[in-house]
Amino acid sequence: MQASRTAPGTSTRQLTLIRQQRKKIERELANVCKDIVKLLEKQLLPAARQGEERVFYSKMKGDYYRYLAEFAHEVEREWYADESLNAYKHAYRHAMSTLESVHPTRLGLALNFAVFYHDVRKSPERACHLAKSAFDDAVMSLDSESADAAMAQTIRDSLQILQLLRDDLVLWSKEIQ
Repeated sequence: MQASRTAPGTSTRQLTLIRQQRKKIERELANVCKDIVKLLEKQLLPAARQGEERVFYSKMKGDYYRYLAEFAHEVEREWYADESLNAYKHAYRHAMSTLESVHPTRLGLALNFAVFYHDVRKSPERACHLAKSAFDDAVMSLDSESADAAMAQTIRDSLQILQLLRDDLVLWSKEIQ
């Protein structure tokens, strides 16, 4: 006997309604994501200053294309994934040259870029490599930082993101094994 793919008591009519609602929600999400990407491309990125602001907006562009890729179908999925990858690469190159390795925006970018490799590209190896590299660079930098009062909040923010990177590394490393 084959296992049922639906919950007991779920009618064909209910399944149809659920599928219709899901498509409606996906369409609405896609429209919101596209509007945000358009805002980033047309207004925010062209006006962004070098450094944190440009990295942050480029990361956001990668994030929203990643969201689109996560629920798009077939050809669209690949296109959105490529756009996300290009935005993350641009942000990462800029972050490497303008932000300290312990900077929360740079760490947040590394975290989201690693999630992209894991969830969209289905490459836990690449995700682990990127996350581990960012984690190691930041830890080395934190060890050498003289923590003054001005750096205390940045360090707290960085430590929270480092914890998320570490958690993902542990999960993804288990997948690889």
